[in-house]
Amino acid sequence: MAIKTYKPTTPGRRQMTNVDYSCLSKVAPEKSLLTKVKKNAGRNSYGRITVRHQGGGNKVKYRIIDFKRNGKVGMPATVDSIQYDPNRSAFIALIKYEDGQKAYIICPEGLSVGDTIVASADADIKPGNTLPIDSIPVGTFIYNIELHPGKGAQLVRSAGNSAQLMAKENGYAQVRLPSGEVRLIKLNCTATIGVVSNGDHSNVSIGKAGKKRHMGIRPTVRGSVMNPCDHPHGGGEGKSPIGRPGPVTPWGKPTLGYKTRSKKNRTDKFIVKRRNDA
Repeated sequence: MAIKTYKPTTPGRRQMTNVDYSCLSKVAPEKSLLTKVKKNAGRNSYGRITVRHQGGGNKVKYRIIDFKRNGKVGMPATVDSIQYDPNRSAFIALIKYEDGQKAYIICPEGLSVGDTIVASADADIKPGNTLPIDSIPVGTFIYNIELHPGKGAQLVRSAGNSAQLMAKENGYAQVRLPSGEVRLIKLNCTATIGVVSNGDHSNVSIGKAGKKRHMGIRPTVRGSVMNPCDHPHGGGEGKSPIGRPGPVTPWGKPTLGYKTRSKKNRTDKFIVKRRNDA
């Protein structure tokens, strides 16, 4: 997959790049797997802004993704088409089971239209197949990893990501996540073989402010140009220094390296190696 550039017909176009979508099927989304998404523009039930910089954007429909793959265990499915999904960075694949039922899954790198995939404990080790971690060889690259058996995939779902199965012992597998963290995951949790598609997503340059607005992201104002009543960095004559040991949020919390994880987090016992540890 390549990155597409544009002729500099406008200042925005000069910097803009995009993913080459020629690998996608030229089909409309499956209507039976679409549902509405309500916009709330960062407001809560009282109508107050709880998340800044959200609002506007193009209208989108949500594609219902099958993260569990447990409804049709052992039944082969054929890849019908590979499609764009506005709700996530990865591409999605429309699969059709032998009994005619259709479902969307996160598409791995290397999966193409017409391929056959299956979710089963004795499935082949090839991209798109879902197996319990117990049945996956050590060293394999995986994605769509469950944390609780039967709950559905929660880890490693965004474009270009993959985790690596490092070891298996005492009913748990050691999995190295994209952040570098090594975590214990139960062997009866499922995972999908491969690397998530659209690896070039992180190399794309947005190019212009308007494109960001189409995504539903509103502008960010720097604290240093605000008044002191609005931000700790505000006020002063001309360009003023921060006036503190380091930058802070509008609510006074440090923004660089401030630890927010609870000291008594119940999942600490499942972390073998933190992401920043040597």
